[in-house]
Amino acid sequence: MAETKDVFGQEPHPVEDDLYKERTRKRRKSDRDQRFRAFPSMEQSALKEYEKLESRTRRVLSNTYQKLIQSVFLDDSIPNGVKYLINRLLALIEKPTVDPIYIALFGSTGAGKSSLINAIIQQAMFLPVSGESICTSCIVQVSSGCCVQYEAKIHLLSDQEWREELKNLTKLLHRTEELSREEADAWNRDEAVEEATWKLQMIYGNGAESKNYEELLRAKPKRKIPTSRVITLKAEEAEELSIKLDPYIRTQRRDWDGEAAEMRIWPLIKHVEVTLPKSDLIPEGVVLVDIPGTGDFNSKRDEMWKKTIDKCSVIWVISDIERVSGGQAHEDLLNESIKACQRGFCRDVALVVTKMDKLHLPEYLRERKAGNRKLPADFKVLEASDLVYTVSAQEYWQQALLTEEETEIPKLREYIRKSLLDKKKRTVTKYVTEAFGLLLLTDSFNSTQNLPNEHLHMSVLRRFAEEKVELLEKAIAQCFACMEQPLQEGVRTARTSYRCILRACLVRSKGNQGFHQTLKAVCLKNGIYASRTLARIDLNEALTQPVYDQIDPVFGSIFRTGKPTGSALMPHIDAFKQSLQEKMTEIGIRSGWKYDSCKKNFLIQEISAILGGLEDHILRRKRRIYESLTASVQSDLKLCYEEAAQITGKKACERMKDAIRRGVDRQVAEGMFERAQERMQHQFQQLKTGIVEKVKGSITTMLALASSQGDGLYKELADVGSEYKEMEKLHRSLREVAENARLRKGMQEFLLRASPSKAGPPGTSL
Repeated sequence: MAETKDVFGQEPHPVEDDLYKERTRKRRKSDRDQRFRAFPSMEQSALKEYEKLESRTRRVLSNTYQKLIQSVFLDDSIPNGVKYLINRLLALIEKPTVDPIYIALFGSTGAGKSSLINAIIQQAMFLPVSGESICTSCIVQVSSGCCVQYEAKIHLLSDQEWREELKNLTKLLHRTEELSREEADAWNRDEAVEEATWKLQMIYGNGAESKNYEELLRAKPKRKIPTSRVITLKAEEAEELSIKLDPYIRTQRRDWDGEAAEMRIWPLIKHVEVTLPKSDLIPEGVVLVDIPGTGDFNSKRDEMWKKTIDKCSVIWVISDIERVSGGQAHEDLLNESIKACQRGFCRDVALVVTKMDKLHLPEYLRERKAGNRKLPADFKVLEASDLVYTVSAQEYWQQALLTEEETEIPKLREYIRKSLLDKKKRTVTKYVTEAFGLLLLTDSFNSTQNLPNEHLHMSVLRRFAEEKVELLEKAIAQCFACMEQPLQEGVRTARTSYRCILRACLVRSKGNQGFHQTLKAVCLKNGIYASRTLARIDLNEALTQPVYDQIDPVFGSIFRTGKPTGSALMPHIDAFKQSLQEKMTEIGIRSGWKYDSCKKNFLIQEISAILGGLEDHILRRKRRIYESLTASVQSDLKLCYEEAAQITGKKACERMKDAIRRGVDRQVAEGMFERAQERMQHQFQQLKTGIVEKVKGSITTMLALASSQGDGLYKELADVGSEYKEMEKLHRSLREVAENARLRKGMQEFLLRASPSKAGPPGTSL
């Protein structure tokens, strides 16, 4: 037999091969260590242990999957039980690791969002900052990763998305009649007209505002647009990338007359992703999102604005000390954030008061100690331990009056680290537990033991499960029934107050001056107008606000995942799981499952996995339920908005307002609010049906799998005993890792109490 040679005809050298493997192993270990460099050493140890558990679990699952595939590869038909197992194994193998934690920095113009991000990442002027003017022009996401350079990806609107906006912009600027000088001046002062003109001039140059849609489609943009619709920037240093990035994300003044090509592309930018090299301050897996406070006129950008808020698990409402003390903007932003908690994934909202250096130092220290900050009453739907942070990015850099710790920047970093560490623990624990349940089942497939009366016992368990599902269905119905009274009261209030609300939305302090085309923009977007300089206008949300005022406390309590309340949904699902597991244990003891512990443990673990998956399903559906009120009203008023948008000529603004008033009056008389109520209740009914069907189907399949081999669901498979033993060890290790983390934390707290001066630099505590 010829000796083995590599592709170059060289014989492999065993020593060199071992050296290569050793270098690869060290490089992987170094990469893993670098990922956790933002954490103190004790937290690093815990993260490494959890990551090792997850990695070894994936390897065991992969080996098991390969064995099963090989054992059924040539079979004409695969038993249902084996199909179920193979699909579950593959789903777990492909399941991503911890999803990123999105932290939204949500605030109005000049609040200090970019300055705060710069302080957190320790880069003083990385994102553009300015005292009062709008600086960051779009959503900017900042994270750290495995890249060796600083990198930014600028995502642009697609051709179709820009065409849609172009059509609306030209409609706003289209005039069918001659205007007097006074009317023309009012037209030009209209905020929507100014913004539309500015955008078209930025892309197509001066004079673009006078062209129609077809002419602009044929016009050539002043800067070449990449076909990929993504612009990638890279740099070795943060300052270098900042200089390159600045023209893309800094909003230009409307009197700007520069020629830089980068600046002309601003209206096309959808969002920006910035990736830092591995950071000592921001761990990989956390994304800081700088979100403008009002949304955008472009449908896609506005949709992304709302979706970005909703996908954030944490929202920091940023407001500077002067505005939070005397303005309304922070209240509006807080209310928008609380709505995100109701409809999205957010579980933690805090008010971050910036620019505390503007406050007299003794007053600041007294306010900080007392926590005297006014918060909306709706904050009872939240469970954050810290609802207010008072920070100063300027003092963080100068430290003239405050220490680094007193600026509370380190406290925010600590919060970020703790959030990621807690999420990693929960995710890995759930992953390993679910994998252990599958290996229990896989190993039991090759069991040939037939226990006495097993069919009878499984039949008892099946009937018990059916009874419990019926009770669960009733409990869910009772939870959702709690919405009926507040919905009815909200609808009654909305019917009596809608005219006042509409009047307030349509009246401006300067009359119709400069409001004509803004109102037209509202109608073109079905009741919504988001501007970079004005407060967001949403007629549909305003009309339904009396209903939300009534339902919000109850809605929040139904979907709350923390402390259980009388109307909370998840405690009923947890009680259902517990009763089923207790019955399984009881039947297992009576039927002799003590000799077949795999079967009992599989059933207990699998029911946890089945019901654990329900939470994600419920979170996805609750947004649709919550938004069904405004969606219903918007749908009913669509023709009204379209009619108003077509109005031109003399006194067009007043005639548009009259058309909107008449349309709303007509729809209210025909039951607009009652239809919205019915649609929300229908959404709740669909959720209840979906939960019950998922539980019934999954439990039926699970019990069928646990039945004896005589049901024809199984066949003899490859021996996975070694994989099962390995998985059993990993499952036991979960408790050891958790115990190690508790011991480390206790040790560190003891050292901090014993010797605070040696506790380490600020921000390194748990």
